[in-house]
Amino acid sequence: MYRINKEKNNIAKLEERLFSDLKIRERENLQEWIAKNPEMLGEELLIIQKEFDGFNDTQERLDLLAIDKDGGLVIIENKLDDSGRNVVWQALKYTSYCSTLTNSQIINIYQ
Repeated sequence: MYRINKEKNNIAKLEERLFSDLKIRERENLQEWIAKNPEMLGEELLIIQKEFDGFNDTQERLDLLAIDKDGGLVIIENKLDDSGRNVVWQALKYTSYCSTLTNSQIINIYQ
């Protein structure tokens, strides 16, 4: 990634930094940035709930629940690193939990 300086007609390579080095936190920072600017994920999304925990018989909660422009539910599970550890399993599990939500329940979640 580069920083562009139009006045000097130059670019400068930016140093790669880890979120952990910058003291960026998953819930307090990344999740809030996405909730306020969901378009950063590359599509039109309406965030309908943060920290959604409306699952029966579990204390789990997904980071963000959204609706895309076609009306489909979107599960957003944030991770600050690229380890991939349990991310796919977690997303699939939350998707299965949300698959039974009715339109009325989704409206109530958003309200």
